[in-house]
Amino acid sequence: MNAILCTFIEFLTLALIFAIIARALASWFVQDPGNPIVAMLHDITEPIVGPIRRFMPTTGMIDFSPLVALLLLQILRTLLLQLICG
Repeated sequence: MNAILCTFIEFLTLALIFAIIARALASWFVQDPGNPIVAMLHDITEPIVGPIRRFMPTTGMIDFSPLVALLLLQILRTLLLQLICG
C-alpha cells in the first residue's frame, strides 16, 4: 500500500510541477487567454500559484510566484516521501 501511495505522491507532484512550468512558458508565448490549453493550465495551477502571489511583493512585470510554488512543491514532495516511504 505504501508503494502505491508513494507512486501517487510522485506522480501528482511531478504533474503539478510540469503544469506550473508549462503555464509560465505559455504566459511568454501564448497571448490568447481563451486558448483551451492555457485555460486548463490556469485552472490546474491557480489554486497553488494564486495564494502565493497574494503574499509575494510586486516586482514589476516578473511574477516569481511560479518559482516559489515549484520550490514549495519540491520541499513538500521530499518531506512526504521521506515520511511515508522511508
